[in-house]
Amino acid sequence: KRPDAKASHKWHVAMRPGKRKKLDKDNNPTDALIGKKHFSDADNAQTTPVVAKISLNKIQETIMTQQIHPSAIVSSNAKLGRSVSVGAFSIVHDNVEIGDGTTIGPYCELGVPNAFSESHNLVIGKNSNIRSHSVFYEGSVFGECLVTGHRVTVREKTVAGKNLQIGTLGDIQGHCTIGDYVRFHSNVHIGQKSVIGNFVWIFPYVVLTNDPHPPSETLIGVTICDYAAIATMSIILPGAVVAKGVLVGAHSSLKGKTQEDWVYAGSPAKAICPTNKIKMQDGSGRIAYPWTEHFHRGYPKEQVNEWIKK
Repeated sequence: KRPDAKASHKWHVAMRPGKRKKLDKDNNPTDALIGKKHFSDADNAQTTPVVAKISLNKIQETIMTQQIHPSAIVSSNAKLGRSVSVGAFSIVHDNVEIGDGTTIGPYCELGVPNAFSESHNLVIGKNSNIRSHSVFYEGSVFGECLVTGHRVTVREKTVAGKNLQIGTLGDIQGHCTIGDYVRFHSNVHIGQKSVIGNFVWIFPYVVLTNDPHPPSETLIGVTICDYAAIATMSIILPGAVVAKGVLVGAHSSLKGKTQEDWVYAGSPAKAICPTNKIKMQDGSGRIAYPWTEHFHRGYPKEQVNEWIKK
C-alpha cells in the first residue's frame, strides 16, 4: 500500500532498487529487507570477494612502497617488487624483473633490447644496488644482493649468483657464467664464454680474453675456479684455466692450465711457489693464503664459520 503524501519521501527511499524494506503499520521503513536476510552495515559493505580484495591490497601496497622518480621511464610491462627505487632519468624496458628492496640509481638503462637475448627477461635479484649510468641488456639473470659501481655495462646471457660486485666501469661482455660472492674491481673486462666460480677476486684492469687469433669467430672462454685471485692489470688468455685457490701476480699474462693453490706471475706467467709460502706483511708472520683464513669482510656469518672450522 502506498503511504499518504506526508510519508512519501520515506516510502520512496525505502523502495529504491536493491533497498526495498518492509514497512511497519504506520508505513515507516524498517531495518528488514524484503525477501532477503537482514545484514549489518558492515556486512552490506562486503561487495567484493575476499581473495580479490586481498590481491588488490597487495598490488596497491607494492606500488605504494615503490619510489619512481618523475623523470624515470618505467615500462608498464616491467615487474617491480616492493620497495624498489628508480632514480632520475633511468629507463626500465619491458622485459625486466626487479626484486624487492632494489635501488636503481640515476641515468641507468635496464633491459636493453638486442638481437642476441632471444627476448629473455633481465632479472635482478632482491636487495640489489645498481649505481648511476649503468647499462644492463635484457636476457641476463642475477641473484640477490647484486652491487655495482658507476657506469657498468653488462650484456646479454650473463648468469650470475648472489652478491656479485662489479666495480666502476666494469664490462661484462655476456654469454658467461659467474658464481656466488664474486668480486670484480673497477675497469675489469670479462670476455664472452668466461666461466667463473665462487668467491673469486678479480682486481682492477684485469682482462679475460677469448679470441686466440683476433679478429675471428673462434671464441674460447677462460675458466676461473673457486677462491682464485687475479691481481691488477693481468691478462688471462683464451682457454686458460685458473685452478682453485690460485694467485695470479700483477701484470701477468697467463695461458694454459694451472695447479691448485699455486702462485703464477710474469709474462708469460710461470709457476712461482705454493700460495702458502706467502706471508702476511703485517708483522704477524701468518700465511696469507688461503685468504679465507684472515679476510671475512662482506661474507655471511655462516660462511665465515665454515672457513674457520676448516
